[in-house]
This record gives sequence, structure tokens and C-alpha cells, in this order.
Amino acid sequence: MKAIVERHGGSVEKFIGDAVMAVFGVPVAHEDDALRAVRAAAEMRDALPELNVQARIGVNTGEVVTGTEERLATGDAVNVAARLEQAAQSDEVLMGAPTLALVRDAVDVEEAKPLALKGKAEPVLAYRLLRVLEAPERRHETPFVGRERELALLRDAWERAQTERRCLLVTVVADAGVGKSRLVAEALTPLDARIVRGRCLPYGQGITYWPVVEVLKQLDVLPAEEVAAAAIHSLLGETEVQTSAEEIAWAVRKTFERAASERLLALVFEDVQWGEETFLDLIEHVALLSSGAPILLACLARPELLERRPQWPVALRLGPLPADDVEALIPRRIGGELRQRMARAAGGNPLFITEMLAMTGEAETQVVVPPNLQALLTARLDRLDPSERRVLERGAVEGEIFHRGAVQALAPEETQVTPRLAALVRKELIEPDAPQLSSEDGFRFRHLLIRDAAYDGLPKASRAELHERLACWLEEQGGELVELDEILGYHLEQAALFQAELGQSDPALAQRAGKRLAAGGRRARWRGDEGAASSLLERALGLTRPLGLDVHLELDLAWIYRFSAPDEALAIAEATAERARDEDDEAGELLARVVAAHQRFVIGEQPDVDGLETLARSALPVLAQADDDAGLARVWDVLAYGVAITRGRFDECAQAAEQALRHARLAGDEPRHLFSLESALVNGPRPADEALRVLDAVLSENPHPGSLLRRAWLLAMLGRFDEAWPLAHEAAARHRELTGLESDANLAEIASLAGNEESAAGYLRAFCDWCEVHGQHDWLSTYAPQRGRALCALGRYEEAEPLAQLGRKLGNKQDFATQMLWRQVQALVQASRGEHAQAEQLAREAVAIGEQTDALNFQAAALCDLAEVLQSAGSTDGAAATLAQALDRYERKANLVMADRTRTRLAELRASAPR
Repeated sequence: MKAIVERHGGSVEKFIGDAVMAVFGVPVAHEDDALRAVRAAAEMRDALPELNVQARIGVNTGEVVTGTEERLATGDAVNVAARLEQAAQSDEVLMGAPTLALVRDAVDVEEAKPLALKGKAEPVLAYRLLRVLEAPERRHETPFVGRERELALLRDAWERAQTERRCLLVTVVADAGVGKSRLVAEALTPLDARIVRGRCLPYGQGITYWPVVEVLKQLDVLPAEEVAAAAIHSLLGETEVQTSAEEIAWAVRKTFERAASERLLALVFEDVQWGEETFLDLIEHVALLSSGAPILLACLARPELLERRPQWPVALRLGPLPADDVEALIPRRIGGELRQRMARAAGGNPLFITEMLAMTGEAETQVVVPPNLQALLTARLDRLDPSERRVLERGAVEGEIFHRGAVQALAPEETQVTPRLAALVRKELIEPDAPQLSSEDGFRFRHLLIRDAAYDGLPKASRAELHERLACWLEEQGGELVELDEILGYHLEQAALFQAELGQSDPALAQRAGKRLAAGGRRARWRGDEGAASSLLERALGLTRPLGLDVHLELDLAWIYRFSAPDEALAIAEATAERARDEDDEAGELLARVVAAHQRFVIGEQPDVDGLETLARSALPVLAQADDDAGLARVWDVLAYGVAITRGRFDECAQAAEQALRHARLAGDEPRHLFSLESALVNGPRPADEALRVLDAVLSENPHPGSLLRRAWLLAMLGRFDEAWPLAHEAAARHRELTGLESDANLAEIASLAGNEESAAGYLRAFCDWCEVHGQHDWLSTYAPQRGRALCALGRYEEAEPLAQLGRKLGNKQDFATQMLWRQVQALVQASRGEHAQAEQLAREAVAIGEQTDALNFQAAALCDLAEVLQSAGSTDGAAATLAQALDRYERKANLVMADRTRTRLAELRASAPR
């Protein structure tokens, strides 16, 4: 118990038998002594079951008399606290009304039976503590004036969210200090809703989910879906589960929907202009896709947000307050010239008024009104006691939110950190806030501009030293932070950059910073947050490139850019190969050349599969000799995706994918979605039932919706449509939610297996339309002729022919699937016109291409189309022989549905043959 009291800044006055008396604010008073006492009481109450003891706790506030040596406190407040303790039940905390008045916004209580005490004319009110809120409401001391229209708009948005039972996004945009937070607080306070808040941190870039984690901790709700709950546990740092940005967004949305179903929900995110792109995507995901639950989603930001998200709805854009409203903010006690100067300097900004009033309070009747807020804050900070200024500056190094322990670590010579912080709270420069480290006291600058003014007052040499020392402290104390690498990387990066500006570059410091940033970037890459990953990796390379070559860090960045900036990805890989060669790093040079060659293949500059394979295989023994598992994983992935799938050799693809996975795990990476392996299972020679067992083993560890779609496809091959269709629809919907990608092509495969070519053609039309809109010409080149094949089955040959020619025009010459499909469709079209010779030639070309692969389903489909062409030309025997070959392929694949259909067709053909 003593340790808990002291951790919250109190002291144990005495032990009397089994009773303990603790005091807060003696000998030094703190602005939040009452809240500290209540937090300590709550922590003691919660710790008691672990100790297998029971206790009662009373908390009261008031003036006391203390001794100078033993510090024993006496007085009425002490007596009432003792009576509150005696009236409490086991494991219960009772507090008096004076305490509740000081902590009302930070606690949940219920009224207890008043106490009749000797010497008291009236019963003493008592309140039972239920819980301490993690993020207490801000107190607003100045009156709220004006903004009637904006208040009405916010409350109308709330009414619409309730009526329509959906999420409504409201973006409140204004310059710093104009009153975004106050407006939203005034609008939401009267509402019967649960209000939770999160804020984006201004650490630079890479802090993606911090505001979401803050909100989730306040909600303390998990979604019903098991996979979503696992993603939330991982996001909170309670478990380690590989997730993607899309899956996190889905899981967070499900959490908000469940919370809103229990009680009307208002979510407030502040300083959204600092948010990472992935966080902004998450906000859009929640706003667009939430349904069935009333949620008001208020995002507060500075105008620069609109440059990044111009499409966001901006219901409220706050300008300066009118002159009359500014006058109303200034108390009557301030008059004359001083009042006029305040009104002029404020420029309609409520924060200006608030800060000037605080300065007036500190300097009695005199105040210097600076021409802008920066000058105002600088002047105010200059009025601080030197020790208080030093403490404030150390807090500013950590950020807008900081911890008492960090300040102490950065000011070890300061023996009165806690009293200095209390003085700064009283002067309204900072305020107590929920700590981000559980064993710490947290504080928050009352405005980010106050933090900036304090930080800017530090010399660069001091900033460099303090950022590095803070990183050392966080390494020891910050293990519970979910994004520790990103935060440490930021502080070490700042230290290194300031050292470089001063001409005192520290290579070891830059390497430490780069290592942390790179670790954060790689983690962001595996969860699918490519925006954060590229930012972190770029910053890591900015620090480490001058110090030497890090091949894998360079290629990590190239991998991030492979689709979004393909030319840049190629340039990075080529430059890395050149540097590796100059440094006689044979393994690094070969690896970078493989990546560059694959990138050229991806963008179509050099579509030479044979050359790519030769280069990749030449790199394997060199990388093995260098014990470079990460490099081996990259090369095997190129052999699987870039070589084997393109050729249609899926057995080789599976083997290469398994090697890539093995080496990735040895290197400490865990690829989340094994696309190459799953494609091999569906399209390759492994029988469908066996492939299903292998895929289920993969799914037991990683139920990605893309994997579930492949499972549904295999189930359909086996004729298990009652299982395939529900799984496919659910997985497709989830895949769309998580990734924004359509899954109609997979649904078309199942529809075709079910014999519904009309539905298959519809699915493929939707998918091809999506490909055109999003510029996915590679996919379009394959699925346009596939749609044409479905149309041929419906007898709509005229519609099918342009699709075949589109595949011919767009298709890569070495892409087996596209080259087969467009020929098959064109052959069917020409056969329908009686052009039998040309049709047969094209159909046989498609069969020949398929025979060079082990893609049994593709081979069988080409043979079936050839049989149709032969039958239309009157060659019944040739058609029957060809169908028999197709049947063999389907049976080897264990594609039971198509085998039965082909067997029936073969029997009908033989029965119709002339005898």
C-alpha cells in the first residue's frame, strides 16, 4: 500500500494497528492532489484481491494542521476521512463531497447513505467510487460565447446519426486556438451518449494507431467476431498477431459498432492533421461502412488536413470570433486601455484571450499584449521561475503529452520536479492527463503551441542531448508502448539531426536511430500499412545511407514502392546493386540485381522470364553461403511469383513459396498472406481434396479472406456448394471491406462450376469494370477473355469477340493464362461463324500452351473448347477423343464437378456418333 501511495505523490503518515493514514499535498500541494488520492485509493482497492485481504478506504479533502517534523496531519478533514472509511463496506472506497467537487470530471460515482457525524449539524454526503476515468474531461474556465450556428449543426448531425442509425463524420476545421475542442465539448456535453476521445501525436510520422488505441482503452469493448477481437488485442499490444491495415480498420469498426449498440457513441479525434494516412483511411472506413448503430465521429483538425483529404465532409469551418464575442470573453474586472489591447491582440482567437487572462492573473494588473500568439507564449514562459521553465522545457522534449519520470530523467539535478509540475498546473500551462505509461503520472500541455514555444527556446545542442537521454529512458521504461520502435526512432533521429546541424555528427547515434525506424517500418509493411512503412524506411535510410550500404533496408523500400512508384523502386534496386558491387558485396549485388530484374518484369520493361530465372537461381548459392535468409526469402518469392506462376508451373510455384516462407521465418519475418502457395493449390496438379487439407492447415494460423475465397473455390470443385457459397460471399464481403478489392472473379469461378454461366458472366463484367476504373490492365487482360468464354457458353459470340481481342492486345506474351484464354474464346467465336480451320488452329495453340504447364484445370478447359470446335466442324470422333483427354485432367485434379460434367458430355457425344 505504501508503494502505491508514494507512486501517486502521497506519503504514509502513520500505521495504527491495521489502519493506514496517507496524505496528499503535504508538505507540497499539487493542483491534482485530490485526483491523486482517488487514483491511489482505486489502485489499492483493485490490488487487494491479489493480496487476499479486504480493506475499506475513505477519502476526504480540506485544510489540515501538520507538524514540521513528523508531518502528522490533524483536523476536521482527517476525522471525516476516518468516518468515511469506517462506513465503507469491504473493498469499497467512499469519498466526501469536497473531494468529489475536485475530481467530478475524472470519476464515476454513485451516492451512498449520508453520514450522521457528531458535531455536524447536517448529514455528511458520501459517494461510492466506481471507477477513475482514463481520459478525464477537460475543464473550460472561460465562458463559451457565440457559435450558435455551429452548435446547431453539430447537434443536428447527432440527431441524424440517431435517426438513420449510422456513422456520421463531422470534420471541424480551424486554426490553432480558435476553439474546435471547446465547441465540440459544448455540443456533446448535454447529450445522453458515451463520449470518448483520442488524439494524434505530432512525433513526425510513423505513429499510426495511437489515437485509436486511446479510444479502445476507454471503450473497453471487444467485437463479437473472433478474428476482429484478436486484431484488437494485437493493436493494444496484448498479443502478437499478424494483421493488415485493412483488417485493423475492419476490427476497429466492428468494435465501435458494438459499443454504439450498447450506448449511443460519440467519438472525438483531435489534432487529426497529424494523423498518418493509414489512420485517415481508417476514419474513412468507419465513416463509410459503419451501419446499424448511431455513431457521431468528430474529427478536429487544422486547415492543412484539407490539402490531404479534400473530399472529407467539412460541416464546420470555424473562423475568428466576432468582436462582440471577444469582448464577452474578457472579465469585467479588466477595463480601459488594457481591455482594448487584449481585444485587438486576440484577433478573434479565444486561446489568445485565455492566455492573456492567465498572464494577467500572474502579473496582477499588468500584462504585455504581444502581437501574435507565439510572442504571447514566449513572454509568458519568460515569466516563469527558472526551475519551472527548465521542467517545462524537459516535458516539451517528450511531446505534447509527457510523463513526470521523463522530466526527472532529463533534469536529474532538479529535486523538486513534482512541485514544479504542480506549479505549472496552477499556472495553467499544463494539466494532468492520462499517462501513456501505466506506472507514471501523465501531463499534457494545454495547447500544442505552448509546447512548441517551450521547445523552441532550447538551444539545438540541448535538444540533441535531451532527445538522446529521453530515448535511453524510454528504452528502460517504455516496454508497454505498442509503437516503441517508432517513438524511440523519432527521438534518436532528432538527436542525430541536431548533432549533424551543429557539425558534430555521431555515426553510432544515427545507426541506432536508423535501426529503430527500420524495425518500425518493417512491422508496418507486414501489417499492410505501406504509407507508414515508406515514411519510416525513408527516414531510416536518410540517416544510414551516408554511413554505409544496408542492402535489405534499401530493398525493403523498393518493395514498398513496387506498385505505387515502380520507376523509383527500380532506381533504388539498381543503385543498390551498383553500391554493393563497389563495396565487393557479391551477395548484396546479386540480390539487388534479382529485385531490379523482377521490377523490370513487373513494369513490362524486360519481360524475360528465362533471364529472370537464371539470374535468381545464380543468386541462391551465394546468398546461402552468406547465411542471408532474408535475401533467400526474397529470391524464392521471385521464383514463385515472377517465374513459376507466369509460366503456369504451379508445382514449382508451391515448392518455391514454401522455401520463401521457410527462409522468411528464419530471418524473423512472417509473411501474412501466402498468395503464391494458395494459387498453386487451386490451379496446380495437387488434387482438390488434398489441396483443401493443405489450405486448411494454412488457414488454421492465418484466416485471410483471400485464403477463404480459395477454400470456397476448392469446395466448389468437390461439389460442396452448400459450404462454398456462404463462405465465398462472406469472404468476398470481408475482403472488400479490408482491402477495397473486388472478389467477383473468384465468385465467377464458383458460379461457373455450379453451371450458372449467366451469373459467372455478370460477376466477371463487374470485375472487369472495376479493373478498368482502377487501371488494372494485367488482370483485365486475363479476365476479359474469361468473361468472353462465359458469354460463348451462353451463345453470345458477338459480345465475346471484342473481349478476346482485348486480352490479345493487353496480355503479356509470356502470361500463359491470358495467351490461352484469348485463343480459346476467339476459336469458339470463329467456329460459330463456320470458320473451322482458323478456329481449330487457335484452339490447338491454346492446348499446346497449356501442355507446357501443370495447370490441370486450364489444360482441361482448353481441351473442352477444342472438342467443341471439332464437333462444330463435324469431327465427332476427334471431339470425343479430346474430351476424353479433358476428363483425364479433371479427374487427376479431383475436380469432381467438371469431371462429372465432362463425362456426361462425352457420353452424349459418343451416343450421337454415326454407327
